[in-house]
Amino acid sequence: MTADSALGDRLDDDDYPAYTMGRAAAMLGTNAGFLRALGDARLITPLRSGGGHRRYSRYQLRLAARAREVVDQGTPVEAACRIVILEDQLEEAQRINAEYRTSAKADESSS
Repeated sequence: MTADSALGDRLDDDDYPAYTMGRAAAMLGTNAGFLRALGDARLITPLRSGGGHRRYSRYQLRLAARAREVVDQGTPVEAACRIVILEDQLEEAQRINAEYRTSAKADESSS
């Protein structure tokens, strides 16, 4: 995952072509209403194509898939979104920390 912009708007390296709402919903085994609910709960903001159609990156589909797992366990959509956002922030913080430690060790060994 990359941290190019605010959560929900981040894109993978393969951000285009992104998946249409119908295709994204089919890949997740859900319906378009679920994706709209994730948008309403501010977990993901769909990208817009030239024609104004909603499209979702792979990163957004990973978030949606995790939210689907949490919702399937009985958690309401808004609470599931908060859980997924917190998990994502933790993962990002751990990645940044690991990169910092790696570069610090490299600096020590080159000195």
